[in-house]
Amino acid sequence: MLATATAPENAPGRQRPVHEVRLGAIKAAIWRNDTAAGPRHNVTFSRLFRDAEQWRSTESFGRDDLLLLAKVADQAHSWILAQGHDQ
Repeated sequence: MLATATAPENAPGRQRPVHEVRLGAIKAAIWRNDTAAGPRHNVTFSRLFRDAEQWRSTESFGRDDLLLLAKVADQAHSWILAQGHDQ
């Protein structure tokens, strides 16, 4: 499953990522930080899982998650480079 999205719906008043990359259960959220030197981006990674009837996320990854994590990180890196800000 390959999906990318921008600014998912979060609770009002919360900062939202400027972009997300998701492959299966592995997700990267890309955050923009405006600095005196110009915009910079940071990335957080998570793994989604279902706990009974509720979806949850964790920042812990198992052996079988690592290849997808690397691919998501690569796509996040490519997206940030395409923005042309971070140098």
